[in-house]
Amino acid sequence: MFRVKEYVKAGSLEEAYQLNQKKSNVLLGGMMWLKMGNGYKMTAIDLSGLGLDKIEEDEKEFRIGCMCSLRQMEQHEGLNRYFGGIFKECAHYIVGTQFRNGATVGGSIFGRYGFSDILTCMMMLDTWVELYKGGTVSLAEFAKMPYNRDILVRVIIKKDGRRAAYASQRASKTDFPVIACGVARKDGFWYVSVGARPSKAALVILKEEGSLERQANDAAEQFSYGDNLRASGQYRKYLAGVYVKRLMEQLKGEEQR
Repeated sequence: MFRVKEYVKAGSLEEAYQLNQKKSNVLLGGMMWLKMGNGYKMTAIDLSGLGLDKIEEDEKEFRIGCMCSLRQMEQHEGLNRYFGGIFKECAHYIVGTQFRNGATVGGSIFGRYGFSDILTCMMMLDTWVELYKGGTVSLAEFAKMPYNRDILVRVIIKKDGRRAAYASQRASKTDFPVIACGVARKDGFWYVSVGARPSKAALVILKEEGSLERQANDAAEQFSYGDNLRASGQYRKYLAGVYVKRLMEQLKGEEQR
């Protein structure tokens, strides 16, 4: 049972940031994973009163507030229309609808979990993370950064015209993925992200040249893979090559319609 001594509903990002500098305090987010632990914290900091639970869209980008639920993102018409339904595809196997109604985009991205479908899906897009003190950095760069006490305010996805596709393999529908793959295509380049390796998602960019099979295998070779109870690293590497090729074929097929 997760326990806290004091609960504070932050009135501003600055208040939340100052409270969060103490290691004995914690930001709540959706609290879906936090509540499953046995930890004890002095102060729980709630961001739900700061209006960060909206998805905004304009001609250039989508801005997803850190307190948006995974369910909001999954069902957002603009995101799915522009990116070919990938957000519905990457989210709908995550545990269940009740869980996705509580889990937040900010928690999923800031946590940089190895099993994260959301991180893998967003990694292949022109995605940026807005930090309260750290400014705006690319998602690929953010994923490599060490954990700190900053606050993720929102995720920004640029409308740069890239087409994208997503797939994952699981032992059962609501289990963590054995492998997660995303492929995007723009101006003669492939943007390939692979997560659940079982380490966190990373990005590889390849120029379009040669057969799709060779390009998919070249991409898969550039990631590292490890073993855990779900699969071996060798099997994950094989799956990555298979799924990346399928996604490349899907995007090529859409172009020819």
